[in-house]
Amino acid sequence: MTIGDITPKKERKSRRSKHVVDDTAPLLPKRQDEDAGYDEFNGASFTGAVFNLSTTIVGAGIMALPATMKVLGLILGIAMIIFMAFLTDASIEFLLRFSRAGKTTSYGSLMGDAFGKYGRIFLQICVLVNNIGVLIVYMIIIGDVLSGTSSSGVHHAGVLEGWFGEHWWNGRTFVLIVTTLGIFSPLACFKRIDSLRFTSALSVALAVVFLVITVGIAIIKLISGTIMMPRLLPDVTDLTSFWRLFTVVPVLVTAYICHYNVHSIDNELEDSTQIKPVVRTALALCSTVYIMTSFFGFLLFGDSTLDDVLSNFDTDLGIPYGSLLNDAVRVSYAAHLMLVFPIVFYPLRLNMDGLLFPSARPLALSNMRFAFTTVGLITLIFLGANFIPSIWDAFQFTGATAAVCLGFIFPAAVTLRDRHSIATKKDKILAIFMIVLAVFSNVVAVYSDAYAMFKKNSVTERTA
Repeated sequence: MTIGDITPKKERKSRRSKHVVDDTAPLLPKRQDEDAGYDEFNGASFTGAVFNLSTTIVGAGIMALPATMKVLGLILGIAMIIFMAFLTDASIEFLLRFSRAGKTTSYGSLMGDAFGKYGRIFLQICVLVNNIGVLIVYMIIIGDVLSGTSSSGVHHAGVLEGWFGEHWWNGRTFVLIVTTLGIFSPLACFKRIDSLRFTSALSVALAVVFLVITVGIAIIKLISGTIMMPRLLPDVTDLTSFWRLFTVVPVLVTAYICHYNVHSIDNELEDSTQIKPVVRTALALCSTVYIMTSFFGFLLFGDSTLDDVLSNFDTDLGIPYGSLLNDAVRVSYAAHLMLVFPIVFYPLRLNMDGLLFPSARPLALSNMRFAFTTVGLITLIFLGANFIPSIWDAFQFTGATAAVCLGFIFPAAVTLRDRHSIATKKDKILAIFMIVLAVFSNVVAVYSDAYAMFKKNSVTERTA
């Protein structure tokens, strides 16, 4: 027996047994002996990693997918969902392959390896913009669902207001304070992403609850003959309807954005060779949920499908217990977003710390930095959701831009930079395609949002 034979087989497969010096990004301890205060941690399981990545993917965007079917038709719409899943898999594969080549263990350090200090800083800023925007929108949606909202002089009652009437304790601000202190803050205190595997599993289950209810209602109405077979192909009659097809591109391009959590999940895996199966399993799971939600949501509401299908569940479904099912859908969706919050918050905190303290020791080893960063970010998100009315409009522009950078432009740029000379010609062609698609998506998103805001302001001025 040689000395090399005494290394356990499990440790030889795991990169956690190899200490990689990386001062450019905040990382969790890779081994038990780096922090004696840590509880024994033998690595994250395959199942836990799949649920965490799936929860990162399935956020609020699921509610916009049925509307894409209204524009594209079922055949083209479902084909695009599947195509974007494969493209996302390719972009994540770029990240992982170049991370292995450069011995980097975070997205920020990968960008630093390819483009230097400013590449890392740009990545971290994009994560901050994207994730803060996403979490503020989540909090706004949770407030709307539970406490109601008013727009254009029309008040839409929230679930709590519908059940108990209007009281001070089910008002928007108080509900969000309770949610922040009772749910967001405790879940945000975990130092390992694997600690969120159970809440992530519940979050995915709640998304499935929404799906099951939608499927059930659609089947009941289909049997009773009250709904028609939906359109299979897009309805293109003139140039305007042709250009309208492209307005759904930003929704589809950002549907699978999860890249900012891939390294954190990879770092904690018991066996790091499992990360590719984890990614593909999560993408397959989310694609199934996306396709079924899109199909049955469009089948149920047809051309009446709204941009946010949740709004369709604020109307009379025309079936027994319709009101109860409406409330079940809305409550399950709000609970789903509450459990998505910590999984999106985790990389936000890491990248904020990396931006402010790039040379400090890992964030998980400094309780004071961890606490101040967590409290500061949660406070910022709460204030943004409650006291800045126009913040949603702002993040319609910045959020779309940051998301496509994280999902496609940065992985493609790293591939084209090819610092370690491992990219093939096929890789570079695919990378160029990703950048073109991402830039086109940004242009369409910005134009669509600007046009919608201009039209809304014009209508407001005429009616004033």
